[in-house]
Amino acid sequence: MIDQKKFTRKFCSVLAAAAMTTSVTAPAAFASAPVNNTPASPKTTIHTDVKKAKKEKTYDLTIMHTNDTHAHLDNIARRISAINQVRAEKPNSLLLDAGDVFTGTLYFNQYEGLADLEFMNLVGYDAMTFGNHEFDKGTATLANFIKRAQFPFVSANVNFQKNSNINEIFNDSITKHPNNGEIYNGIIKKENGEKIGIFGLITAETKDISSPGPDVEFEDYLTQAKQAVKAFKEKGVNKIIALTHIGYNDGGGDNDLTLAKEVEGIDVIVGGHSHDKLDQPVVVNAGEEPTVIVQANEYSKFLGTVDVQFDKKGKVINSSGKLIDLDQNVNGSYVIPDDPEAAQILETKYKPTIVEMQQTVIGKTTVDLIGGNPPARTGETNLGNLVTDGMLAKAKTINPNTVIALQNGGGIRATVPAGDITLAKVFEIMPFGNTLGIMKLTGAEIKEALEISVKDAPKSFGGFLQVSGLKFTYDSSKPVGQKVQSIDVKEDGVNYVPIDSSKTYVVATNTFTAKGGDGYTVFAKAYSEGRVSEPGFVDWEIFTDFIASQAGKTVSPSIEGRIVNLAN
Repeated sequence: MIDQKKFTRKFCSVLAAAAMTTSVTAPAAFASAPVNNTPASPKTTIHTDVKKAKKEKTYDLTIMHTNDTHAHLDNIARRISAINQVRAEKPNSLLLDAGDVFTGTLYFNQYEGLADLEFMNLVGYDAMTFGNHEFDKGTATLANFIKRAQFPFVSANVNFQKNSNINEIFNDSITKHPNNGEIYNGIIKKENGEKIGIFGLITAETKDISSPGPDVEFEDYLTQAKQAVKAFKEKGVNKIIALTHIGYNDGGGDNDLTLAKEVEGIDVIVGGHSHDKLDQPVVVNAGEEPTVIVQANEYSKFLGTVDVQFDKKGKVINSSGKLIDLDQNVNGSYVIPDDPEAAQILETKYKPTIVEMQQTVIGKTTVDLIGGNPPARTGETNLGNLVTDGMLAKAKTINPNTVIALQNGGGIRATVPAGDITLAKVFEIMPFGNTLGIMKLTGAEIKEALEISVKDAPKSFGGFLQVSGLKFTYDSSKPVGQKVQSIDVKEDGVNYVPIDSSKTYVVATNTFTAKGGDGYTVFAKAYSEGRVSEPGFVDWEIFTDFIASQAGKTVSPSIEGRIVNLAN
C-alpha cells in the first residue's frame, strides 16, 4: 500500500515553496463557510518569507491533532480528506493523537479499536499517546492494538516492564529511530532538517478509573516530563512537544496548565482527556519560554491544526491555530468531502455490522420509560430516575463516597414504550455521548444548583435536574432563587437526612453540566477550582450496563417523590 502521507508530502512540496505567508485556517476548499457557527477568533499570521526565514533562521511547523475520538468513525472519511488537504498546503507537518481512541460507540464494542486503527494507519499518524480508556479492556486488548499500528506510541510516565502483554514492545527510552507498533518515553522526528522531540503523558487517575491491572505502573507526570525534556536537550533537540492525556484544567490531580507552568522547555502541549474545545491555542508565559497548548474537543468533531514558528534557539515566537469542523454542512452537503478510499472501507467493511447491532435488544421495561420534552424538563420522570440511578451506581465504583447523581433533563430526549429496549432506542434517549464527571460540592452549592434547576418552573427548562440519592421540594410560585424549600440526601445509601450546607458531598453528573452547561455557574466554578474528576465513561454505556445488571435485564422504574412541586 502507498504511504499516503509521504506521497502527499512529496507531491505537494512545490506548493509549500510557493507559499509566502501561512496561517492556520480551514483548507482552501473548505474555507467558504464559518466553522461551527462560531465567530472567527483573531489569528496571528506566521510569516514565512523564504529569504527572511533563512536570514533569521526561523522554522515553521504545522501540527494536526486529534483527541478523545472514542470510536466515532462515521465521519472518518472527512477527517482523512481534511488531513490530506492540510498536508497539501503545509507538507512540513505532523499528525498526532492525544489518546482515548477506545470506547464510546459500537465500532469499539465490535472491533476493539482495530477499525479506528485501520484508518489511522491509512492516513499515517506520526505518534499517539495513551488515554485512560485505552486500558478499559485490559492490556491484552491494548497490546493487540499497539502491535498492529504503523506508527509509534509515546508515554513517559507509564511503565510496562512488569506487564507480560506489553513488556516486549515497551522501551523505557527516547529514540530517534522508533519502530512502528512499539512504545517509547519519547521519539525524535526529523522534519525538513529539524529535530522535533515528542513525549507522552497520561493521567494518574487511570489506575482508578480504568483497568490497567496491578503490573502497570503510573509515575509522576511532572518528574517524568522534566526528565524527558532534559533527555531531549542532551540529544540536541530544542523543539519539544508534550502529547498528553491529562486534561487542560482537569481536577484529577494533573493537567496541562500545571505542566506548562511547572516544566520549563516544553514548546507545545497537544492535549486530551478533558474534551476541551480550544478554538485557538492557549499560550502560557510562566518561564523563560512560552508554551502553546491545544486541544480539539471530542468525538472526531474537529481536526485540530496549529502553526508554530520557532527561532534559531527553538523558542516559540509565533503561533496560530484553528479547529476544522469536520461535520460542517451547507445546504444539506458537507463542506469537507469524503476521502473515497476511506469511505469505501467504512461502508463495506465496518458499517453494515454496526447498523445491524443497533437493533440488538439490551433489556426490557415493563412500563413506559418517560423522557423527552416537556416531561424530563419539568418534573421527576421514571426514566430520569433510571438514568441517574445508573449514573450513581457507576460513580460509586470509581469513588465509593459518591452519594448523589444529577442529570439535565435536556439530555434525556425520548420516551421508550414498554417492551424491548434496543440500542437504537438508547441512542435516541441520549444521542450526545456525554461522559461522567464526579464533583465535590458543598450542601450550599447543591442548593444553589437546584435553584437553577427550577428557575423556569413550571415552564420547561433543558437544565432541569433529574436526581438520585437526593430528594427535594420546591414552590414554583415563589421568586427565582427562593423556590427550593427542602433538600434531603441519602448519605448512607438507604436513609434520607437533611442536607448540611457546610458539608462537602461527592456528586456525579455529566461533564457538559459539570463544566457549566445550561447555566450552571456553580458547577463551572467547582470545575475551575479543580473539584471535578473526569473518568470519562459514556452515558449510553453506563445506562445499558445498568439495565444489564438488573434481574432478567428487566426494569420497572417509578415516580418516587424525589422532586415535588409544592405549588401543584
